[in-house]
Amino acid sequence: MNTSGTPGSLTLAVLDDGPGCAPTGLDGALDADRAGELARTLKALADPARLRVLSLVAAGAGREVCVCDLTEPLGLSQPTVSHHLKVLVDAGFLARDKRGVWAYYSLVPGAMDAVVVALPGVGGSEPVG
Repeated sequence: MNTSGTPGSLTLAVLDDGPGCAPTGLDGALDADRAGELARTLKALADPARLRVLSLVAAGAGREVCVCDLTEPLGLSQPTVSHHLKVLVDAGFLARDKRGVWAYYSLVPGAMDAVVVALPGVGGSEPVG
């Protein structure tokens, strides 16, 4: 309903296009392409199981792991763990080395650094929250 109490279209007021807000200090902000790229990368991390996978692989201190190493600690089925590993490989966080019928996974050095560098104020000395 509009202000007269009858259904109808809404009229919008046009604001003066004067000197108003002029954002400053925004140099270095993400452009649309980089933001989309980063969003796809962060989406791979936006799952508790995938964060646990990364944590378990990292805890291996450079040792490669296979799906069978992860199913029990994660409490997930082999196909589910394989799916999460594929997402992390596609996002560039893990490397996959196929040997015969087995595939071994390891962290890609510096993969997390790219995420931290892309987000100003993250990973620095500023407190979170």
